[in-house]
Amino acid sequence: MSPVRHTLTVLVATLLLLPAVPQAAEQVNIYSARKEALIKPLLERFTEKTGIPVRLVTGKADALLTRLQREGRNSPADLLITTDAGRLWRAQQAGVLQRVQSAVLDAAVPAAYREPGGYWFGLSLRARPILYSTERVDPSQLAHYSDLADPKWRGKVCVRSSDNIYNQSLLAAMVAHQGEAKTQAWAEGLVANLARPPQGGDRDQIKAVAAGQCDLALVNSYYFGMMQVDQDEEQRAAAAKTALFWPDQDGNGVHVNISGAGLTAAAEHKAAAIQLLEFLVSDEAQAWYAEVNHEYPVKPGVEIPAQLAAWGAFKADELGLDQLGTHNPEAVRIADRAGWK
Repeated sequence: MSPVRHTLTVLVATLLLLPAVPQAAEQVNIYSARKEALIKPLLERFTEKTGIPVRLVTGKADALLTRLQREGRNSPADLLITTDAGRLWRAQQAGVLQRVQSAVLDAAVPAAYREPGGYWFGLSLRARPILYSTERVDPSQLAHYSDLADPKWRGKVCVRSSDNIYNQSLLAAMVAHQGEAKTQAWAEGLVANLARPPQGGDRDQIKAVAAGQCDLALVNSYYFGMMQVDQDEEQRAAAAKTALFWPDQDGNGVHVNISGAGLTAAAEHKAAAIQLLEFLVSDEAQAWYAEVNHEYPVKPGVEIPAQLAAWGAFKADELGLDQLGTHNPEAVRIADRAGWK
């Protein structure tokens, strides 16, 4: 045997004896701004159907984004699940998400509820209508979001802080539709009509209306739904004194937003993560979101439960939700100038 051939034979034999480089086990690691109870049952069902385990880390939305940025390419997270398109836009701008190409996702999620380039996708739909007192307000007095700035409601409106992304996204949608000047005028009129300084969350606005501190409020519909079936009698009683009004039905429609998800730039289990995203927009998962989370399916054609149907049908704004992120800086400036704390 020639020296060269002998050397190659020894090298091949040596390589065969070396331990194999371990491959990443099939699994999906998630950073989720959604509470565990609002997502974990779906993840367990995914594991049951596919055999792919899911590891879940929950936390505040801003903290999770900061963590992803700090970890960079070393992040263990494959998916980021969070609420509001504005937050998903921030994650995209921070460079912690990557594009996904999936015919299943594109077919299930309407174009308005996903990022045009595939950086994030809506998983459930939430509306932000006007909540009113059924004891003191005739709904025939309402028609549009602009009513909240009408002087006839002076001292009658409750709303949470403009620091909240839900309010920022509503303002951003208004900017996209009608420009900055008209949105500024609306924000100033809203502030002039406030019954109290902005405080608390959406549930607190519902309780304030029920208690007579104000007559109108802006809330996400699923908070109202949660209170309707809460184990706490006080929560149920507050919801029973209020109702939802769907504004702008002769115009752009009710402002809607999403909970959604994106594949992280550091995703090590890309195929499994995309498989999970596709499961989350299946009919089964979408129906679960509606029944348990009181949110609307993002996928058309999925039946909604009787509780949500009882609130009435409504026309939703079809604005592409990527616009909520694009116009967020203007929304923040408008709120600051209006004195919306």
